[in-house]
Amino acid sequence: MSETTVTIESSATETSSCCGSCGTGAAEAPATASAVRAVFQVKGMTCGHCVTSVTAELKKVDGVTEVAVDLATGQVTVDSTKPLVDGDVAAAIDEAGYDLVGRLDG
Repeated sequence: MSETTVTIESSATETSSCCGSCGTGAAEAPATASAVRAVFQVKGMTCGHCVTSVTAELKKVDGVTEVAVDLATGQVTVDSTKPLVDGDVAAAIDEAGYDLVGRLDG
């Protein structure tokens, strides 16, 4: 009987495909900046196009990371890396063709 040897070569940079739940995988990097959330009331939005327009314009504002629009209530939640200036938000919403009623979270 002959013996066969199988050699498996690894890539130059080894990475684990482990999910990390057992503590052996790579740890996730901590977030570099804390998120700031602001909620605004916007008037005039009536459809999906409105949501798309407001979202696109707000994402152009420096620091904005996420935008969520509740069409039924007219509330727009904006996550950012820093506190937003109401004037910048108003300008973005105006550019989209809608009116900023005001900030709801103080």
